[in-house]
Amino acid sequence: MSTAPDHRLPHPDQVLALLGGLSPARFMRRHWQKKPLLIRQAIPGFQPLLNRSELFDLAAREGVESRLIVHGTQGWKLRHGPFPRRALPPVKQPRWTLLVQGVDLHVPAVHELMQRFRFVPDARLDDLMISWASDGGGVGPHFDSYDVFLLQASGRRRWRIGRQKDLSLQPDVPLKILSHFEPEEEHVLEAGDMLYLPPRWAHDGDAEGADCMTYSIGFRSPQRGGLAGELLQRMADEVDDPVLYRDPGQEATDRPAEVPAGLHAFAREALLRLAADEQGMACALGEVLTEPKPATWFDAPAGDWREAALVLDRRTRMLYDARHIFINGESFRAAGADARLMRELADHRRLPAKLVQRASEDARALLQDWFDAGWLHLDHTANAI
Repeated sequence: MSTAPDHRLPHPDQVLALLGGLSPARFMRRHWQKKPLLIRQAIPGFQPLLNRSELFDLAAREGVESRLIVHGTQGWKLRHGPFPRRALPPVKQPRWTLLVQGVDLHVPAVHELMQRFRFVPDARLDDLMISWASDGGGVGPHFDSYDVFLLQASGRRRWRIGRQKDLSLQPDVPLKILSHFEPEEEHVLEAGDMLYLPPRWAHDGDAEGADCMTYSIGFRSPQRGGLAGELLQRMADEVDDPVLYRDPGQEATDRPAEVPAGLHAFAREALLRLAADEQGMACALGEVLTEPKPATWFDAPAGDWREAALVLDRRTRMLYDARHIFINGESFRAAGADARLMRELADHRRLPAKLVQRASEDARALLQDWFDAGWLHLDHTANAI
């Protein structure tokens, strides 16, 4: 399989082998958050983008989230990395799994693979996790609260899936394993096959044979309360409101522990004022959604970008709305030609040299800042013109 990056975004009505002959538009209508889809040879001839040894080396690094799951005679055991190679079981020992999260942040080829799933908005696309399992390895029957594509990279894995009504979990287990899993379908996936599962579809995948590697492309599903808290915190940090609470009419009380009604109303008005600030809300949302993941760092810049094509760093998150550009937790107002230029960069994650050369001075100043921060780089690919 060729791993050369394809910078073109598919048209929503373009039929894709990746989706089993469906177009992105039809897939989203029929399956997204509705029902599973089994896709045989979604990527024909697929080969792992890093081998077992390279994955184990990645799990040994600081700043890389990894977990080791062993299912033995004494039940389930869970440990968190980093893992030096000697800390992992022998590869021939059955029923153990290594999970490495966010591999797209560390391996350019894995990042390029994720670009194939950008028919879903970037605000929802999260990361790619790689699971390596010995014979019989798995993480037990469970459900996720988000959409996931399960791409088989090497070996074979048997998946059992079902709509689960009883979501009770096994007690005293370090994993969230369902107590009464009731599978409805069973599929064996080989390299290149892929299974899409909507949120809360229960699934259990066991490796059949050695050297089973599965890529999980996961999506972000913000929890409403948590998102509200993040937005309010960001908006409050930007507010310069000097108004202090005053209560000249407060009477003496014999119930000093009771919260005054006036202070309750003052607090409520403060929250309503924040919520009514539509521009502040839009900026806060874009900044939250593009905030880099914890422990993310960017490399120092190299070269002179001014007449060259540019590409976003694989760790950079960039979005936009009708009035703003958002990048790595920061927001900028943009309109006209500058907005079109930045939207091109966000949608395609690169700018051809001819567009860079046409950029306004203000846009060039921003590009310079982002280049200096390591958020974008020179584009050395064959398609950079």
